[in-house]
Amino acid sequence: MSKGIAVVIGAGSIGRAVARRIGAGRLLLLADYSDKALAEAAEQLGDEGYEVTTRVTDVSDRAAVEALADVAAGLGPVTQVVHNAGVSPTQASTERVLHIDLLGTALVLDAFARVIAPGGAGIVIASMAGHRESPYAPDIERALATTETSQLLALPFLQPDQVGSSVHAYALSKRANSLRVQTAAVAWGKRGARVNAVSPGVIITPLAKDELSGPRAEWFQHVREVSAAGRFGTPDEVAEASAFLLGEHAGFITGADLLMDGGVTAALRTGELTAP
Repeated sequence: MSKGIAVVIGAGSIGRAVARRIGAGRLLLLADYSDKALAEAAEQLGDEGYEVTTRVTDVSDRAAVEALADVAAGLGPVTQVVHNAGVSPTQASTERVLHIDLLGTALVLDAFARVIAPGGAGIVIASMAGHRESPYAPDIERALATTETSQLLALPFLQPDQVGSSVHAYALSKRANSLRVQTAAVAWGKRGARVNAVSPGVIITPLAKDELSGPRAEWFQHVREVSAAGRFGTPDEVAEASAFLLGEHAGFITGADLLMDGGVTAALRTGELTAP
């Protein structure tokens, strides 16, 4: 009998934490844009006893994502999919954020809707940023949710000169992630599978450290002070939430977005905190 295949896209701190949480007894297929990051993650997880294989993948490239899904299905039943690849506003331009964080997620949801095994489940790691500027106008929300993936970046309001800064591009992309998960739940459901999103707040990772030392550093320190939790989060906490949504106890949950930000969005809604 073939082992279940757990696909983890994005081999950074959160991806590795989730892989540890779900990978025992499964074959882990790790995918990332960086062959160096993949090699490091595979070595680390392999040394810890996990069975790992890797594939370099650019999530903004439809052919590459489709090939990843086909490779996964060729290894065995694809029981779990974790999409964690992305770039932050400090790391990337508006255009790159839209290609990686918005389009890339849509491509992954489409590709794995073809191969996810009955009873399987998927997770998209989105962000609290998707809750910061939303909801957008109804026509924008509808377009983000339902536009055919190949036409997404042709939408007039997604042109870089219309979006503006990479910070706005990130928020828009993460809102799109939540909306695409909601509509993808229908396609995944036809295969007897589920898909959800997790929207973390500030989780201490190398990506977050770039943000914390960037132009919005003062705002992030204020976030920590006024949020209900009074701290930032850890990759292991995201892994625990993801494992729940991927597991049997969440069998009635699909198309949902779990916000886990320590109370930051609550502070924004009540005016305790203002957006940067």
